[in-house]
Amino acid sequence: MARSQRAFVAARSGTTPGDTVCDLTNRRPIITYFRTLSAAGFAATAISYGPGRMGFGLFVPEFRSAFSMSTSAVGIVSSLGFFGFFVGLLIAQAMLNRLRPEFPVLAGLCAALVGLVIVAAAPNVIVLACGVAIAASSAGFAWTPFNDAVHRKINDIDRPTALSEISTGTSVGIMGAGGAALLMVLMGVPWRLCWAGFALLAAIALVANWAVLNPVERDTRSGPKEGWRAVLQPSAMPLFAVANVFGVTSAIYIAFAGDHVQEAGGVPGLPAPAAPALLFILYGFFGLAGFLTNRARQAVGLTWLLRVLLFMTALSLALTAFVPANWAGLVGSAGLQGMHVMMTSAVIAFWSEKLFPELPALGFTAALLGTAVGSVVGPAVAGLVSSMAGAEVMFYGAAALAFATGLLLPASWIKESPARSD
Repeated sequence: MARSQRAFVAARSGTTPGDTVCDLTNRRPIITYFRTLSAAGFAATAISYGPGRMGFGLFVPEFRSAFSMSTSAVGIVSSLGFFGFFVGLLIAQAMLNRLRPEFPVLAGLCAALVGLVIVAAAPNVIVLACGVAIAASSAGFAWTPFNDAVHRKINDIDRPTALSEISTGTSVGIMGAGGAALLMVLMGVPWRLCWAGFALLAAIALVANWAVLNPVERDTRSGPKEGWRAVLQPSAMPLFAVANVFGVTSAIYIAFAGDHVQEAGGVPGLPAPAAPALLFILYGFFGLAGFLTNRARQAVGLTWLLRVLLFMTALSLALTAFVPANWAGLVGSAGLQGMHVMMTSAVIAFWSEKLFPELPALGFTAALLGTAVGSVVGPAVAGLVSSMAGAEVMFYGAAALAFATGLLLPASWIKESPARSD
């Protein structure tokens, strides 16, 4: 039975969320919402948050050379990419209010496909910036609808695990993009060909998500005005604050860390141009720890998990500034940042789902808008600071922001119960 047919059977068979659906002719288990939604979301985030959102930072040295870009220009183009993410979030939520979840997801993967093609063919920095913004917008389109679908199609006990698996798709996407960049350096593959390959993978993910998401019905529980009033509550402010700091620090690392390591000479035993690729491969590999986010929360609690994650990104940024041309520094910096990004992404997903059980997609969108604002402002300001005071000052400043946030985060502010408007 074809995948689309199996998905149709799952949607129409009358099973409860998370149940296994069987082929009626031979009684073999063939599909569950947990497996299909997790896999579809994993593929969507792998493309949209991998090459779509992270690809520019990975290939900054090549873009610098091809388009004669200054550090300030790198910061501005990176911020434009995250602005595309911000716009994508708003459009995705508007679509989700009126259409089924498949529409914003497929729109996002189409944006990834178009943006990646534009970057691959870009003749100048203006076209490059447009392609980066369109490709990065896919991250805004393609993730939040899964919070809504997971909330309605997967049992409560399995939701944090499913959301962790979906968010960790980013790790595989980054590792794949890093592998392509390493191939480019070691075997002389043109960077444009790498981006054409990313576009081909986006097309495959588009087809796969169409097959899985087609049967998922639209949520008709509340209108957008009621929803925004419901999510903008005092009890949700810590979520939005953490998301904003996460956006600032992660975007600065993505935009500048690889280029800084290469400028410092890379690591012993490898050509300097291979350093950014290696950094992002390690970033993605260690990010697979995102699969363990829910277990970590159960073991130490949400407050301490958030503190540890903020301290991890602070140490990662400090290592990037202090020992960029050292194997221990590179592995420590990339590993800590990868774990921080993937685990924090998962935390934001299930934290917002717990706070807003009636509006899971809108609550997640609101949290990611906080991330997006930080991601837009962070690289632009960091680029100016780096130009005026040096890259080390920029990285230490970002590390101080994360460390102070973790240190001053009151446990009494962290709530996982539904936010109320009364």
